[in-house]
Amino acid sequence: MGTSRADHDAMTMAGLNLIQQALTIYDRDLRLAVCNRRFQEMFALPDVLVTPGADFADTIRYLATRGDYGDVGDVEGFVTTRVDIARAFEPHYMERTRANGRTISVEGTPLPQGGWVTVYTDITRAKRQEALLRARSEELSDQLVGYSEELSATNRQLEATITALEEAKRQISEAEARTRMTAEMMPAHIAHVGPDRCYTYSNRRLTSVMPGSRADLIGVHAAQVLGPQPWSIIGPELDKAYAGQASVFEFTHEPSSRRIRVALTPDHTSGGVYILSMDITEESQTRAALQQTRRREMAAQLTSGLAHDFSNLLTIILGMQSRLGRMGLKPEAQELINATLAAARRGGGLLNRIADMTGPREHEPVPTDLAAFLDDLETLARSALPTGIAFEIICVGLADRYLLDPGMLQDSLLNLVLNARDACAGSGAITLTAQPVQDTWLELAVDDTGPGFSPEALKHALDPFFTTKGGEGSGLGLPMVYDMTKLAGGRILMGNTDTGGRVALRLPLRRAAAARPPGLVLLVEDSPDLRSTLRDMLRGAGHSVIEAASVDEAAALIANLPEISAVLSDIVLEGNRTGIDLARLPRRGDCALVLMTSLPPDDPLHRQAADLAPVLRKPFSAAQLDAALNTGAQP
Repeated sequence: MGTSRADHDAMTMAGLNLIQQALTIYDRDLRLAVCNRRFQEMFALPDVLVTPGADFADTIRYLATRGDYGDVGDVEGFVTTRVDIARAFEPHYMERTRANGRTISVEGTPLPQGGWVTVYTDITRAKRQEALLRARSEELSDQLVGYSEELSATNRQLEATITALEEAKRQISEAEARTRMTAEMMPAHIAHVGPDRCYTYSNRRLTSVMPGSRADLIGVHAAQVLGPQPWSIIGPELDKAYAGQASVFEFTHEPSSRRIRVALTPDHTSGGVYILSMDITEESQTRAALQQTRRREMAAQLTSGLAHDFSNLLTIILGMQSRLGRMGLKPEAQELINATLAAARRGGGLLNRIADMTGPREHEPVPTDLAAFLDDLETLARSALPTGIAFEIICVGLADRYLLDPGMLQDSLLNLVLNARDACAGSGAITLTAQPVQDTWLELAVDDTGPGFSPEALKHALDPFFTTKGGEGSGLGLPMVYDMTKLAGGRILMGNTDTGGRVALRLPLRRAAAARPPGLVLLVEDSPDLRSTLRDMLRGAGHSVIEAASVDEAAALIANLPEISAVLSDIVLEGNRTGIDLARLPRRGDCALVLMTSLPPDDPLHRQAADLAPVLRKPFSAAQLDAALNTGAQP
């Protein structure tokens, strides 16, 4: 078995502790990365100054205050000068005598990725020998020879030790470089804060995870780095971590609207805390959509039986009231019969709305031209608004195509516009604003000039059957909008403005690939009626169309018409060959292929086709066809 990383690090440190020299490695931020035991012993330093992350300036200040550098005058000025020299670090060798009379040599070497390695050697004995030799060179010639021999032997030992030390320095430098590179490549922010809540380490990924945070964070308090809103959430959790309680939690980073997961792990060695922060916005959106799908399934199971029984009761009531109506009762009784019939029919409509909410519905995003979508929506909305209500759509910074479910989104926005119409009571203005939010969300907000939401409405508006319209409302409009928005992984924000009410849908902002330019499409379909419908869809998207009914016809066209830009083919065709055979024929490199079928997904032909190209299930819309052509498999 190979040696584990932890064992390797332990062996390296044990080796460093055995050498007679003191050794330190400081990183580019002047924070201690590694030191051996001899460093603490040589300079009699407290534990806090030999713990990884210790500040170089604090060590210099401690030694200067103790008198290790002699009388330096202004201690803070001396510390500042030494720090400035360290930041412009160059290789050097020097010797100095400490306050205790011991003489040490100091040899420093910079590291390629920043920081430096320093080796400290106690040369007091060698210095005394030199002084003795100078004072008594004539009297102690014999001793000189002996000392010279001893010094030569010591030098040889020192050279061997230095060689081993250089190798250890190289290994440590390489390990540190690999560790730092790995940390900086992680799609997450990895950091360490000391007992004073100030950062001692960061892999410099904080601004990519939480935009707007401070970039130069080493030595800075976490509250200043993160900002007020993130700190209001992370700060209390950090207090728990300092008390020894690890935690993992999520929160919404309001400056960027991103969803962030944070893991806090106490560092029992230094009294600090390790921090791991990740942007999980897409994961959160997908999770919300999945949760809503599961809620719909559960709701469908719970309501389907009740709805069936209730439908039977309504049918019985309608039948009995119809019979009563044919008995020639008094007019007063006829009015009650008509009211009962109206209520029963309204109950049936309510059941249909419940079925729409709980029935199976998939969120099917396709590349959507937002400007064209909003133009179509404006036409539909204006037809439902009275002349006394002005309607305006404002689109800001959204010129691309986006992955949206246009049918679902259109239903939601029309519902909001109609609610705003009712709030305006015949006169006023409605504004639909579309804009990006921090490159994370696509926000579509409907503002009106009505009276706004009451506190009760803000609290319960998304609850099923809650309505402020009395008998005119079902209380299912906004819950349906909420349902469709959650299926898309989005969220709803409700509130009041200075002029009225506001409902905003925030959907995941996902840009679609550029639309395929119009070209010549080969349509391969053996049903003339279906060919006609598909031809109209393709021409509506700006394409020219040529047609074939079999693989042989299609193969001849592909071979003789290199300008064909895409092929749309059914799987089952005339003759013995199928669309799968067509998919395997050579064609131009940029010629897309899309297959279509009515076969179920578990059919062998359907499964084979799905391995070769996108497969459209019939029936499909023009938008779904356009999306498939933009992602068609290449040969």
